[in-house]
Amino acid sequence: MKFKRIFLMVLDSLGVGEAKDAALYQDTGCNTLGHIREQCDLFIPNLKKIGFLNTLNMDENEEVDAYYTIARPNNAGKDTLAGHYEMMGISSNIPFKTFNENGFPIELIDSIEQITGRRVIGNRCSNNNEIINELGERQLNYGSLIVYTSADSDLQVAAHEDVISAEQLYKYCEKIRALTIREDWLVGRVVARPFIGTTGKFKLNHSGRKDYPVRPPKKTVLDELNENHFNVIAIGKINDIFDGQGINKCMKASSNMDAINKLTSVMEKKFTGLCMVNLCEFDSLYGHNRDVVGYAKAIEELDVEIPLLLNKLELDDLLIITADHGNDPTFRGFDHTRENVPVLFYSRNFKTPGRLPIQETLANIGATIADNFNVSPPEIGKSILDKFE
Repeated sequence: MKFKRIFLMVLDSLGVGEAKDAALYQDTGCNTLGHIREQCDLFIPNLKKIGFLNTLNMDENEEVDAYYTIARPNNAGKDTLAGHYEMMGISSNIPFKTFNENGFPIELIDSIEQITGRRVIGNRCSNNNEIINELGERQLNYGSLIVYTSADSDLQVAAHEDVISAEQLYKYCEKIRALTIREDWLVGRVVARPFIGTTGKFKLNHSGRKDYPVRPPKKTVLDELNENHFNVIAIGKINDIFDGQGINKCMKASSNMDAINKLTSVMEKKFTGLCMVNLCEFDSLYGHNRDVVGYAKAIEELDVEIPLLLNKLELDDLLIITADHGNDPTFRGFDHTRENVPVLFYSRNFKTPGRLPIQETLANIGATIADNFNVSPPEIGKSILDKFE
């Protein structure tokens, strides 16, 4: 075991340029980080120092403090589950469905109404606050279910807690999850979204959110670590993504900063194993909403925290920073974009950090983690642990 603790930070949607197969996804020309940098004067000296900006062109930089490269996506689809599954060693050729253009099929909506006994309203792609404030009063008056998608592979169900309790909403979502296992309706997550407030002032009860993801179809690196008695700590939506599989401690996070704060608290604890954190606001607040300025500010806010994170690392710790897909806020539509992702490796013990060869799959991240802890390797991916000096 080279590193006693590994911290894996996923910058949700922060891609660094179109993947080789971007044309198959109608994403030719996408570049989340590159286009944000073109439109905003990004000031990120700390991320720059660990090679983050070099991942845009994979140019040589001998003055960095970390190893840097990019990884190319292989799994079908460009959603959260596809990226995280590949990262942890699962190969998948069947993409989860998205329903951004025309909403969910009428047959699915009819089935939801039949199994819940409630009328469905909404049925389109929207952000959370917009749709509950538009349809919240109608939902209150008629006891309907607001059904929508966020442009990811998800089906979200919102209801005011005064009309439908959170517990009842969870029961509805369990039934809807069972419905959406069908291949033609297969979404990655069904999400219960209880909300509160009055007309014009509705707001989501974030603590009441509950996700119903598809369970990973195979064992992941997380399972191998857990079965070999290593700590597997999940922060943010990581636990929801893997449906708790292979995870032995989880912490919810209400924002990027909350997730970072929880990560720093974990760094102060003694343990052996993996801590994995997802910073979801890059995607949920800025990518899907095509908010270039907001995305840029979020990257700068992360940059401010980098020195603190690096200083909390022990000599035998490894920090990995990567992403799961792209979501170019300058691109058309509101969907994810098919992009390569940055991969940065930082340890205080590295003697010759610099550029690494391009990684042909995100699974090399999981394979490297498995190799470090001497557990069974995943079905895909190749460890690059021996590249670190």
